[in-house]
Amino acid sequence: MKRKIITLLLLCGSILLTLQAESLYAQNELNRISIAERSDGKGYVVRNHLSSMVDSVKIEQPSPDRIQMLLFAQELDTLNFRYPPQTGTFNHFDLFPVDNGMGVEISLSAGNYFKTRTYPDQNGRDLLLAMERVSSTEIEQIAANSTEIDFTDYIADIHGFAEDEEIDNSFLRIRDNQEFNVIVLDAGHGGKDPGTENRSMRLQEKDIALAVTLKVGEYIKEHIPDVEVVYTRTDDTFVPLSERGLTATRNKGDLFVSIHVNAAPNSPSAHGTETFFLGLARSKSALEVMKRENSVVDLENGPGSLELSEEELLVYELTNTGNLAISERIASMVEDQFKNRAQRRSRGVKQAGLEALWHASTPAVLIELGFLSNPSEARFLNSDYGQTIMASAIFRAIRDFKLEYDRSIRGNGERQASNE
Repeated sequence: MKRKIITLLLLCGSILLTLQAESLYAQNELNRISIAERSDGKGYVVRNHLSSMVDSVKIEQPSPDRIQMLLFAQELDTLNFRYPPQTGTFNHFDLFPVDNGMGVEISLSAGNYFKTRTYPDQNGRDLLLAMERVSSTEIEQIAANSTEIDFTDYIADIHGFAEDEEIDNSFLRIRDNQEFNVIVLDAGHGGKDPGTENRSMRLQEKDIALAVTLKVGEYIKEHIPDVEVVYTRTDDTFVPLSERGLTATRNKGDLFVSIHVNAAPNSPSAHGTETFFLGLARSKSALEVMKRENSVVDLENGPGSLELSEEELLVYELTNTGNLAISERIASMVEDQFKNRAQRRSRGVKQAGLEALWHASTPAVLIELGFLSNPSEARFLNSDYGQTIMASAIFRAIRDFKLEYDRSIRGNGERQASNE
């Protein structure tokens, strides 16, 4: 009997230790933000719905119409975050991923002035922001004594790209006697072709794609100076689809990266990144992207977008195995950076018959940074912060692949790359 009791006690102790360990390492999640009017009628309470309380919080009000919060908590997950609806008082909420936490910025409509303070909810998980109405004179004093939070200051590797210690070194044979020293960067659309648009916010894909592309090029030039960067465009110029890929061929490019912004007009909640390499469109969403990106041909040759046949794509896959292996590998590395470093929702790596990639006789990927049809994602991608985050993620993927490539040369004396 004693033995049974001891065994039972040991089993219970083991379960308790397991539960404690799980709770210790469980990822904290910011599920949503909700707004409620205060019972005294003097303002609002903004609730940050969390799975557990954050470690600390920093709050600033750098201008009468903006409230900034830094929530510090390791691995704070916002992948399933739901934004509150816009109201007459609250224009919008924006999230800014930072190291060990999340930045939250609240934009207020004109004439709404509040002083704020934060405190934990009685449930021990949620963080509350109390907002009490004040006069314009008082809010000016508050703003004058506040310091604007630059969220990029809380990201350690935005401006300093140290070489990572762990890089995949499992490889497959690829092109012999060829350096990996020329990268062609393609800012999607341009000129008379605006790409997708968010008309209510007056945003066009061509502008965001160009801004991010130029940042990627700057990072490569600064941190991998032995790599030559070639652009298909550096200003608001229309470049035909066929010319984009041919730029890579003519310049003997080792990698072609085309940067775009997605759209889903009938689904404004759609969000997240996608990275494509050439092949058969194996999903409905990939087919929609292929149709939209290839429709640029309408501006070149009149109505009738390009459709690469299944036979053409199958032949390409058979005759370009090495390039496809590299393309798939780099696409995976880009999406990994978006998901795990930039903390964006990744919709995965996909294949599609994209003409911009078809004409590049080199490894090639097409990146969709997010959805311009999603107001929150559109604001993020239109901000310098968001463009810095996305450009640095793309740069790191390119840098890490080159490190793999160079290490394979030193280690094996052969040109190799991984598609694992």
